[in-house]
Amino acid sequence: MFIGEYQHQIDSKKRLAIPAKFRRELGKSAILTRGLDNCLFLFTRQEWGKLVKRLGELPMGQSDARGFVRLMLAGAMDMNIDSLGRILVPEYLKIYAALKKRVIVVGLYSRIEIWDETHWNRYKTKTEKEVGNMAERLSELGI
Repeated sequence: MFIGEYQHQIDSKKRLAIPAKFRRELGKSAILTRGLDNCLFLFTRQEWGKLVKRLGELPMGQSDARGFVRLMLAGAMDMNIDSLGRILVPEYLKIYAALKKRVIVVGLYSRIEIWDETHWNRYKTKTEKEVGNMAERLSELGI
């Protein structure tokens, strides 16, 4: 399980060190893809397999389903994690998430999110202001 928030940097060769706490669960490879809200998602191979199975079951005739599947699958890259725990972030994913040098790596149970630090701080501040309303809406779902 991935939890926590960590500040890291992308080096001049586009390498990002994954927090040591997360590396054990990831192993030697992982899947990196476009995420939601302009961040990147990093999955273990096992979690990626579960997601791909569910995406494959979406109706191809439905426009939103096709678009979402394209976003997730076409953007996905197999990542090798080097001996120092780093991944190489492809340029197109770096551009998608507007990643600069300073990034935030966030553990969210079954996935890791990678955010540009400025975007993360803006998102987090906005969300923190709305957390009471969110909790109320989620209570209607039994959460």
